[in-house]
Amino acid sequence: MSITYEELRKMNIKEQKLVICGGGHVSSALLRASSHMGFERYVIEDRPSFAAKVKADGAETVICEAFEQALNQIESDEDTYFVIVTRGHRYDLDCLKKILKKPYAYVGMMGSRVRVKEAKQVLWQEGFDPALLEGLHAPIGLAIGAEMPEEIAISILAQLIQVRAEKMKERGQSKIIEGMTKELLEAALQNDERRKMMATIVSRRGSAPRKAGAKMLIYEDGMTVGTIGGGCMEAKVIHEAVLAMHQNEMERQVVIEMLPEEAENEGMVCGGVIEVNIERLVESNV
Repeated sequence: MSITYEELRKMNIKEQKLVICGGGHVSSALLRASSHMGFERYVIEDRPSFAAKVKADGAETVICEAFEQALNQIESDEDTYFVIVTRGHRYDLDCLKKILKKPYAYVGMMGSRVRVKEAKQVLWQEGFDPALLEGLHAPIGLAIGAEMPEEIAISILAQLIQVRAEKMKERGQSKIIEGMTKELLEAALQNDERRKMMATIVSRRGSAPRKAGAKMLIYEDGMTVGTIGGGCMEAKVIHEAVLAMHQNEMERQVVIEMLPEEAENEGMVCGGVIEVNIERLVESNV
């Protein structure tokens, strides 16, 4: 078996949008924490100095305008995640009123339970659907006792990952597209004379770092894009892929077992086993 470039060209891998309303300390911490989580990150902030700060912290797009006007410019869909961490209750409500009229995957708002209850009461009185208000993640984030901005950011990001995983599971994914990222797809389709193989974890037992579906692109010279967990497990998979290409194989299945002593050296709790399928990228299966 192999993966054809024709199959890859038909894919439409889009990263989920993370739209953060507010450019304060929590916003900056969330941008840093989410840098490798597959979100295309937007920040709305009406203060120029704070807008410049979040740009430096990694926001791909910063809209420095009033929240209501800025949200009019955001095209959202079922893969858009809204996080409201503004500097004041009035701005929270302005954002909520706009966002709840849009399609989205998630909307969360920072604030105390009292503040959240008051906001929901105002929106209910203005005619918003009670079901939408019940779906609001507020207070935002998982309850882990977070207090510092960095801790709050982690609790929010954990909740975003949880919701995203649930939605992906509900939709279901094809075998090829599962685990594929925009970065991987772009690298795979890049015009390059080097042979390439795609490694996919098909099963995992023990403390292997990445779950089934994780992918990594491997070139015949040993260069890679993406990761299936790093360490000696990944190194062994790269070696097998390079060997398979040199021997002109289209596919190779490998089982990599990490012994407890190896796992300890890698900083893992115990050993693990991954089964990996490695497939050549070809123009056509014909």
